[in-house]
Amino acid sequence: MSYRFANPSRLRLDDLPALLDGVGLVVVRLLGGLRAWQDGLDLLLADGRPVVVLSGEQAPDAQLMAASTVPVGIAAEAHAYLAHGGPANLEQLARFLSDTVLLTGHGFDAPAPAPSWGPLERTPRGEGPIVAVLYYRAHHMSGNTAFVAALCDAIEEAGGRPLPLYVASLRSPEPELIDELRAADAVVTTVLAAGGTRPAEASAGGDDESWDAGALTGLDVPVLQALCLTGSRSAWEENDEGVSPLDAAAQIAVPEFDGRLITVPFSFKEIDEDGLPAYVADPERAARVAGIAVRHARLRHIPAAEKRLALVLSAYPTKHSRIGNAVGLDTPASAVALLRRLREEGYDFGDGEVPGLASGDGDELIRALIEAGGHDQDWLTEEQLARNPVRIPAADYRRWFATLPEELRTAVEKHWGPAPGEMFVDRGRDRDGDIVLAALRFGNLLVLIQPPRGFGENPIAIYHDPDLPPSHHYLAAYRWIAAPAEDGGFGADAMIHLGKHGNLEWLPGKNAGLSAACGPDAALGDLPLIYPFLVNDPGEGTQAKRRVHATLVDHLVPPMARADSYGDIARLEQLLDEYAQISAMDPVKLPAVRAQIWTLVQAARLDHDLGMADRPDDDGFDDFLLHVDGWLCEVKTPRSATVCTSWAARRGARTGSTWSSPSSAPARSGAAARRCPACARRWAWTSPPRPARPPTRRRNGPAPWSRRWRTPTGIRPPYPPDTANRSPPSLSSRPARSSRGCRPPPPNSTTPSTP
Repeated sequence: MSYRFANPSRLRLDDLPALLDGVGLVVVRLLGGLRAWQDGLDLLLADGRPVVVLSGEQAPDAQLMAASTVPVGIAAEAHAYLAHGGPANLEQLARFLSDTVLLTGHGFDAPAPAPSWGPLERTPRGEGPIVAVLYYRAHHMSGNTAFVAALCDAIEEAGGRPLPLYVASLRSPEPELIDELRAADAVVTTVLAAGGTRPAEASAGGDDESWDAGALTGLDVPVLQALCLTGSRSAWEENDEGVSPLDAAAQIAVPEFDGRLITVPFSFKEIDEDGLPAYVADPERAARVAGIAVRHARLRHIPAAEKRLALVLSAYPTKHSRIGNAVGLDTPASAVALLRRLREEGYDFGDGEVPGLASGDGDELIRALIEAGGHDQDWLTEEQLARNPVRIPAADYRRWFATLPEELRTAVEKHWGPAPGEMFVDRGRDRDGDIVLAALRFGNLLVLIQPPRGFGENPIAIYHDPDLPPSHHYLAAYRWIAAPAEDGGFGADAMIHLGKHGNLEWLPGKNAGLSAACGPDAALGDLPLIYPFLVNDPGEGTQAKRRVHATLVDHLVPPMARADSYGDIARLEQLLDEYAQISAMDPVKLPAVRAQIWTLVQAARLDHDLGMADRPDDDGFDDFLLHVDGWLCEVKTPRSATVCTSWAARRGARTGSTWSSPSSAPARSGAAARRCPACARRWAWTSPPRPARPPTRRRNGPAPWSRRWRTPTGIRPPYPPDTANRSPPSLSSRPARSSRGCRPPPPNSTTPSTP
């Protein structure tokens, strides 16, 4: 008995007659119903040979079976053979159809049910943490298990013990399967997400509980998704996205709902010499998946006192003032709280005291890192560089650098020169040079400022540059952290990134499904990464999950409060208001108020911010207050490109419809003559003090001088009818601040023009 086979999706209709030449019976198995291969079926059914049309799913398809030219009962039994799967059932299917349709009399057995899960038979070797490997039962039944065996070999090379198991599905796993998995320290799966029994109902605003990762969550071990791409390796190498839309959805996005850690592609679908698809493993990428899995699994077996941790603080952009920069997180305080908890759990921080742990002041830790050197080249001195204790010999880095893919090495050397480069390299102790890190080491703890990525005049743009490769200093830092102590490294067992967001996950490379030449993969390697992240920013969190296999620990959004003046700034504003009132009502008291203002300016050290070395004299004090008032408005509306102040309107000279500042005013006050975006929509005006002879109060309503008028900017507010003959308000009266923090011009003026 002989067979011929072809894939309907790849078979040209012109080649169909040659394929059918001499064939006595045809079995067609389709995914997607009749329309998936309608033209081919029409040709087959018109040929006159017996045709059995079946579904490629586990459940039978009545419409497809009805299209068969054999009785429906025979088609249903044929589907049972294929649904159970396996070489033995395939052989019995051929005998069954030959006897029942072609009437040959070979004899056949009934379909043999296959177990829904079971082990892959192989000879184990080695010791170490147990890593379960889950793959589809269909692969096992068809004998397509070479890629699983390759991954198991890589796990053993990495120091683990593989436990390969095939499963039909993870949505309703048998209790016996879960019991078998309890022995595992980590799970690597190529199977789609568990997703509960009603995954289609899980959506925003829908039934959130319908998506349930189920029993795998109860194992309390890391579950990693290993990618088996549906395309060839060559297609993956040429694709900047890394994965196709189908693979991105099925093997990345959907498993993320289960909380799985996303690794890299290790298997690709290739076409063999017979024209059949086969899963072919890539040894290097299989080693990466295995390394990530084994290092996660090993964490359960390392005592807390022996675990080595690297705590990496973000710094975006590369300034001392931005160390620990994060959205929605007080990074210094969080670092101290985290380190205190780790010390309570038994982690060894050595004999020295970690700055800030005793006092609870996270700023002490930041100041200690800055004192160690930091990365801010505006402040870093040669003395700090020379005395920094955390150093990487150039020879060690060259050895690590030589192991990187040639493609990446070429790009790095093109931009940064030969290793070790010049950035943060100290040659005071060794002529060959040491790469210096902005780090502090305390026993098994390393606290590090993340290596810089933004440079030059526009560091923020470079920070996200998709083409700029990481520098030698950057690669050296991460390779040293992960390298074992016997290889000259720190030997970290895990890394914690603190501060949203860092720059590791934004290095050049594929968007997902990374290769060895991608920046994040080359820098981080196999090292487990824990990443506290703001819960309401899943987009950037996903970047870290997909490109650096990060375990995200979400934290809530901090409570919001209205930003306003406080402390010395609030007191200074109050004094300016008093000064404006006294200027009009009791000028004799002005010297005393001036003294109070200058004393407060010095106490708050605002004179340094304002560039004032000495107290201005009385004649120039009003111009100085114009400077102060503009500074206050700028602080309260930091996003405004320009600011307008009431002082410019009061003290400036009126020229047509434009207010301009006096020629004697400081240059900075020129901004006061421009429209402030903060009050471009509405402004407030308060009428002048009560006159000596107020008009008669109306029975129902306040006196006209106590009214407040709000109008769109640029429209002159009308005076009340009973005050139409009054003189306009004095320029020395201080208008009320608008709700957005700026002082509008007086009501009898036109709006300052915008240059």
